[in-house]
Amino acid sequence: MELNILTSQKQQLISEVDDYLKRLFPITRSITGDGNRETLRILQELIQLEIKEYPSGTEVYDWTIPDEWNVKDAWIKDANGNKLVDLKQSNIHLVSYSETVHKKITFQELKERLHTHPDLPDAIPYRTTYYKRDWGFSVTHKQYLALENAIGLLEVKIDSSFKSDGGLSIGEMLIPGISKKEILISTYICHPSLANDNLSGALMTAFLARYLLKQKNNWSYRIVWIPETIGAIAYCAMNESVVKNIDMGLVITTVGGPGSLGYKQSWQSDHPINKIVEEVLSKDEKEFLLTLLIFMVVMNVSIHHKGSGLTWPPYLKTTIMNIHSIIHH
Repeated sequence: MELNILTSQKQQLISEVDDYLKRLFPITRSITGDGNRETLRILQELIQLEIKEYPSGTEVYDWTIPDEWNVKDAWIKDANGNKLVDLKQSNIHLVSYSETVHKKITFQELKERLHTHPDLPDAIPYRTTYYKRDWGFSVTHKQYLALENAIGLLEVKIDSSFKSDGGLSIGEMLIPGISKKEILISTYICHPSLANDNLSGALMTAFLARYLLKQKNNWSYRIVWIPETIGAIAYCAMNESVVKNIDMGLVITTVGGPGSLGYKQSWQSDHPINKIVEEVLSKDEKEFLLTLLIFMVVMNVSIHHKGSGLTWPPYLKTTIMNIHSIIHH
């Protein structure tokens, strides 16, 4: 009976994740723009994260938050009006942050602005031009050949806009624990229709936050959804007093693909976070949900360490064994 309930709960969770993936996947995200706000608003259905805006033009250390970028449409047509490349078919066809263009040109003029991958002929490369006003398209190798062989001029249109009075959007949530010391959990929301990198991370982080809200946590958790690089820099610059409370952090990325879990070690090799992660992943579990659950149990207990050593609380091994038994039976 208990196993049937767990199986039902697991299926319900899988269905819920699948529904959110289908809604979030088509959204055109970038380092700024309405797509990021839409993504964060959808995640607010799962948890009460706060959406914050950092204005374009704001200096954050030696960087500057760029103008906000949005795009309505983009395509390439042949002389007969057939769309050979279309943003609405895949939003990674357009180089992110491309400027507005509408003109007829030859293939020779166009080809310098095309990105393809002959060794992966069905793949669409993901390209950006955040900090240089430019434009371009990413295409499969088959599309590249179709453009090359097209008769007559090619019509190119990019309907995009830049707002100097726009902003960079981030999501933030603080889950208080017994200790005021914080663990930072960060994920990035700037990629468009890329499922593993990193829609999987953004969505899993929301489900993780929902899980943590139901726990009695020893640590406090600060969870942020931000654009890569400029988002992290802006967050640190705008929250210097907050950052001082952070004791350790994790970035959740590419958690939806095949294969075993891995991690990138902290630059401080003797930090307890490295040993925690390594001990959890060394269990060589097959089930993603099992490993994730064990990891969250580990992160929720008090961490007792001497130097680079780590002592597990006695009940942790029992918890892991119980989870292992449920999953594998």
